[in-house]
Amino acid sequence: MSRRCDLLDTGPMSGNNVSHAMNKTRRRFEVNLCNVTLASDSLGQNFRMRIAAKTLRTVDFKGGLDGFLMGTKNHKLTDKAKKIKKAIVKKAAEADAAA
Repeated sequence: MSRRCDLLDTGPMSGNNVSHAMNKTRRRFEVNLCNVTLASDSLGQNFRMRIAAKTLRTVDFKGGLDGFLMGTKNHKLTDKAKKIKKAIVKKAAEADAAA
């Protein structure tokens, strides 16, 4: 299983270990992934995801999964997140048509 965020597709970065003698060797900076269950208010459904801790903080700041997805551009989202966003938009359009 690759170490990538299920919402924003954040992956590992690379850099250097630098010793006291300034010797440099390559290393990987892994993403801090968390297994979480996020609830969609409009869909009334829960989604199990493996997302980065910094993405989880942003989801909380934006007011939940629906607010995060609606405020994020599609080219930043993964395919799984785009499907959820599409369902949320469809549900909102149905609610507007009924009202």
